[in-house]
Amino acid sequence: MTPLEKIQSMKMPFAELQGVTFVEADKDRVVARMLVRPDLCTLFQTVHGGALMAFADSVGAAATVINLPEDAKGTTTLESKTNFIGGAKEGTTVVATATPVHRGRRTQVWTTRLETEDGRLVAIVTQTQMVL
Repeated sequence: MTPLEKIQSMKMPFAELQGVTFVEADKDRVVARMLVRPDLCTLFQTVHGGALMAFADSVGAAATVINLPEDAKGTTTLESKTNFIGGAKEGTTVVATATPVHRGRRTQVWTTRLETEDGRLVAIVTQTQMVL
């Protein structure tokens, strides 16, 4: 099974609720897409920051899963920091690209860039995942 197939086979109910679709995956990079729907927005038809944070959390967690040691039981988020740079309007597709900062025995750290399809930066998220 490829890393992308492994991620696609995982049950991630909240990511599914948000409409997250994983499109690329290998041990050094995971890419997913999310359409900004009205129910993911705040004022002025702009994506809610919490929706972006949850999107990035799902992508970072998936990246961690395909990098877990053989004897690991799973992962959980220990810490997450988001820098919001710009907005994304309803109807826009946001692309998340997670890359590793650190992959250790007990923790992994991932940075996820959230951009519009035309490459405009929306947010940068750095998260620490604990290996269970």
